[in-house]
Amino acid sequence: MSISDAQLTQDMIQMVAFALAEDIGDGDITAELIPAEQTMEARVITREDCVVAGQAWVNEVFEQLTQKTNLETTIHWQVKDGERVAANSTLFELSGNARNLLTGERTALNFLQTLAGTATTCARYADLVKHTQVKLLDTRKTLPGLRTAQKYAVTCGDCFNHRIGLYDAFLIKENHIAACGGIEQTIKTARTNHPNKPVEIEVENLEEFNTALAAKADIVMLDNFSLEDMRTAVAINKGQLKLEASGNVTDKTIVPIA
Repeated sequence: MSISDAQLTQDMIQMVAFALAEDIGDGDITAELIPAEQTMEARVITREDCVVAGQAWVNEVFEQLTQKTNLETTIHWQVKDGERVAANSTLFELSGNARNLLTGERTALNFLQTLAGTATTCARYADLVKHTQVKLLDTRKTLPGLRTAQKYAVTCGDCFNHRIGLYDAFLIKENHIAACGGIEQTIKTARTNHPNKPVEIEVENLEEFNTALAAKADIVMLDNFSLEDMRTAVAINKGQLKLEASGNVTDKTIVPIA
């Protein structure tokens, strides 16, 4: 799945507005100690090697402050999202009204650190399997309110988006299957309800896998399969469906799984 540019931009504006509102409240009383006309310059560096993500969110923080105060902040970026940078590298420089810079600093860095952290972790795992044919997918286990931002950051780290939410694709799990009357019936109902949505189903053993294969799911997730059973499933599948593996994936197991 993918996020449209329009959706990402709309979400970003809302995220930044909420983040600034929860931090500033009815006014930054500490920044108000500084003369209103005072200007300053600042430089942001990274203390660790990282993959950059979140540039637009940083820009939007100071854009919204500019709209509120009519005091402009200028940002000069030295890097781009998705770029791998070494520790102590300069990420960007700012100049402008001192109050705006100090008021927006923490919110901007919160976005940048969170998204760069997501991208950097993704890149580390992507590097481990870059010699294979697999794609690493994200999950819905995102920070509440930051779904599309973190999924964007995943792509900066050379990984890929799974479904965005509960609305754009089926992911049928054990509890769904039990409540709907079995794998075949669940897939049939999914096709009837939303014929244009991808149908993915999670299976826990080879018997369930064969049932899902016969029922013509679009994607089958092999949940906590042993390597031996995974190989068997791949051999049975013969490229008919997309297969995913989940469970017990670590930096030590990811290459054998891939």
